[in-house]
Amino acid sequence: MASTPGTIRVLTTLLLLARGSLSQLDVCGQPPLNTRIVGGEDAPAGAWPWQASLHRGRHFCGGSLINKDWVMSAAHCFQRTSTSGLVVYLGRQNQEGSNSNEVSRTVSRIIRHPNYNSVTFDNDIALLQLSSSVTFTNFIRPICLAAAGSTFNRGTTSWVTGWGTIREGVSLPSPQTLQEVDVPVTGNRNCFCKYNPSGITITDNMICAGRDQGGKDSCQGDSGGPMVSKQGSVWVQAGVVSFGIGCAEAQFPGVYARVSQYQSWINTQITSDQPGFVTFTSTGTDADLSATCTGLPAVTTPTTTPTPTTPTTTPTPVVCGRAPLNSRLIGGSDVSAGVWPWLASLHLKGTHTCGGTLVSETLVLTSANCFSSSSTPSDWTVFLGRLRQNGSNPNEESVGVANITLSSLSGENVAMVQLTRKPTLSNSIQPVCMEQNAGTIATGTTCWVAGWGNAQAGGVCQPLQEVQTSVVACGNASSSADDICTNTLQLQQVKKLVANASLPLF
Repeated sequence: MASTPGTIRVLTTLLLLARGSLSQLDVCGQPPLNTRIVGGEDAPAGAWPWQASLHRGRHFCGGSLINKDWVMSAAHCFQRTSTSGLVVYLGRQNQEGSNSNEVSRTVSRIIRHPNYNSVTFDNDIALLQLSSSVTFTNFIRPICLAAAGSTFNRGTTSWVTGWGTIREGVSLPSPQTLQEVDVPVTGNRNCFCKYNPSGITITDNMICAGRDQGGKDSCQGDSGGPMVSKQGSVWVQAGVVSFGIGCAEAQFPGVYARVSQYQSWINTQITSDQPGFVTFTSTGTDADLSATCTGLPAVTTPTTTPTPTTPTTTPTPVVCGRAPLNSRLIGGSDVSAGVWPWLASLHLKGTHTCGGTLVSETLVLTSANCFSSSSTPSDWTVFLGRLRQNGSNPNEESVGVANITLSSLSGENVAMVQLTRKPTLSNSIQPVCMEQNAGTIATGTTCWVAGWGNAQAGGVCQPLQEVQTSVVACGNASSSADDICTNTLQLQQVKKLVANASLPLF
């Protein structure tokens, strides 16, 4: 993960998110766009449970776990296919010190793509068969792979992870913690225009990602590692770290092997317990189609052949691409669109007054305190899918209020707002799961608070903010069994968010 100049590189109510359930079939509470929001920093433990570290005495390349027996990496990591001395570490966080969640496996077989070209890096992909199966945990899980026909439009957010150098020739500092960086897909036509003047051809078997201004990228030692994007609640691997010019050079995005090109080949090599392939679909017009430069081939419209009709069966749920511990990082930072799709902004006569939580298609849960000034439904409007209190919100929908019900239970500061109609559910508007069974919430449980607070907290645009905290024992005689107390270390950050709002605890 790096920057600097250089030559061509080979990139050698009580709503809890952290309850611990591993169910793959929940139909709510999975924010489709809950992408990570930092770059080039330490990754939280368990955030990327498919990440592999390949060692021949020391770390030399990355990889990704694609089922219990196989790891995918880059062909250029293996100038020879001898498995002698090769060890794969999974569940590893740091290259130095202990890693209590990791396991290691030797490798029984290395399969490089038969058409790998060591000069052009075309078909830069390889498969490693582990000597024995691994058991899935919160820290060791397979990634879903982009299926044939997947589309990654220019601008698609992607994440790259690895233990590579932080600049050319500058090693990751001790204890060498797994790094994560967010880079947008640049599009192959745009990428062709960047690299072609240097005599490098970008083929359909490649996918590029990076920023025009540079500063964020993969680098030496990240080779073979995954480039992933999130679709719905599932992470999908789009690329394998391959090559580039320098590291984080302006105008030179990183180049990756395009995973969706290799579905057939992978399935011919792995004939049992095949990896989960997911068709990743980008919406809208691809801005990459407008790229022009000398030598760029004309845009071609692919033709499709109708497939024969076959009996349909209910597919087995794909157990991949889910990272139970892919938690947000601590800090009252701006939130990306769709991260908390159940969050509601309640407006009293045109002014944001409170936050709330969409708990069904027509009900919003909030605080009874919000209605001290007015409990007349017509005075209120609920905004869903909102990101900023000022400026445009393309994913937003406003709904009127039909009824406001305040809790009749003594001491209960809750209210239910009934909407006048059902909003259109989307990636940015979804109900949250509700805690089903009353009981004690364990101290130390990680939770999140999100909201707009006041202008001082959010600035001119008042973007949605978030802060991570944890449950602690209340230790207060005035508290009841119905109260939840959170860590005082985050109190100031929480206060910024809840200055004038009733906000949900996730």
